Amino acid sequence: MDSQKDYFFCGIGGSGMLPLALILKAKGARVAGSDRSLDQGRTEQKFAFLREHGIALFPQDGSGIMRIDQTVVISAAVEKTVPDLVAARSLAAPIVTRAELLAELFNAASLPIGIAGTSGKSTTTGMLGWILEQTDRAPTFMNGAIMKNFITPAVPFASAVVGLGAPFVSEVDESDGSIALYRPRIAVVTNIALDHKSLDELRTMFRDFVARSETAVLNLDNPETASLATQLRSDKLRSFSLKNARARLCAENIEPRAEGVAFDAVEHDGALERVQLLVPGRHNVQNALAAIAAARAAGVLLKSACAALAGFAGLRRRYETVGSAGGITVIDDFAHNPDKIAATLSTARELPGRLLLLFQPHGFGPLRLMKNGLIGAFADGMHAGDLLLMPDPVYFGGTTDRSVTSRDIADGVAARGHSACAVPDRTECGRVLLAEARPGDRIIIMGARDDTLATFAAELLKAIAEKFS
Repeated sequence: MDSQKDYFFCGIGGSGMLPLALILKAKGARVAGSDRSLDQGRTEQKFAFLREHGIALFPQDGSGIMRIDQTVVISAAVEKTVPDLVAARSLAAPIVTRAELLAELFNAASLPIGIAGTSGKSTTTGMLGWILEQTDRAPTFMNGAIMKNFITPAVPFASAVVGLGAPFVSEVDESDGSIALYRPRIAVVTNIALDHKSLDELRTMFRDFVARSETAVLNLDNPETASLATQLRSDKLRSFSLKNARARLCAENIEPRAEGVAFDAVEHDGALERVQLLVPGRHNVQNALAAIAAARAAGVLLKSACAALAGFAGLRRRYETVGSAGGITVIDDFAHNPDKIAATLSTARELPGRLLLLFQPHGFGPLRLMKNGLIGAFADGMHAGDLLLMPDPVYFGGTTDRSVTSRDIADGVAARGHSACAVPDRTECGRVLLAEARPGDRIIIMGARDDTLATFAAELLKAIAEKFS
């Protein structure tokens, strides 16, 4: 990549676009962008942060596309009719996808480490990045979530870190098929489950991703990744597991704690280190094993990797406690597919108390694909007395098939014997939660692709504090 190139990001506020823009800016490139959310007046702090880092922002009306030498970067969610793209085509300016540009940077690195899988990518990326940072590897790493360890007053949106060392760690996305672009030295697959594509498509993509690597880090607790592991030579495989003793790295003596979870990381040769995580849940034990195994493949000592994880503070919107008031705790969480929802509810069940859940779907398409899985995840994870509220899916424009709605999911959960209902307006959902909440409850706000969910959770906590003051 030529560090002096000129880039324009269409949709620069997106979770995958913003960190890539920051990496390019840190490497000396000229970066500008636009975003629909900016035009709509949402998440103003994020765009102020980008301006403070020297990134010029424009309305998404084509006015920012001014030169033929600007490379226009788009995400898979950008429609062809967006004025920025119309302007780019009229000037014959080059257009690349976010994934193509990221893959170019990733593949050029000395030690590219790709984190793939249906769930756990962001947390595993954050954990591995933190281990490599703490063990003086000076990594570059890009995350789809904000990493608490790197937040400062000057950098409130710390989703990317640029280092001078060999490792380049990045989430790798299968949802748009762009996983095919990446050539990792170390390939991590946390799990494989139905989400954006059919299982047959997913199996092919993940198999090919692993085949392009020198070392594969695979989860033996997931049937699909375990099957993938059987196809590899033993010298290429670094497996991990919570329960399979044949794995190269296992977790034993798992101990849920109020401040997180502790466990023993045990290697196949008997080497053992105690790990204390500040993030809760058995799913985070799995994420930690994936990060440790990848770090070991990169040459980090087991003792050093495990010691570093004790300081990992977690990610924003990953089972993040917003605060407590009146004996009621509000939690903000990114869960949006069946596996993530099941993991969130399982983690919540490690403590007593009723759960009041708000789940905002991240689109109508995912509802159609995952309808039965979503119903099953909530129905299996909820207990008597719990409540599920579902507002309309997040929608930022464009055409879409609305044949499956929030009501279909809520009705399916209700048919399984739980209290669940669709309340189209999210503000009204907040009023219901405020009226229902009582001491001992935990309110969990779930959903993806909408930064305002975090604001909603904070405002709800404020309203609870005022009610019980």
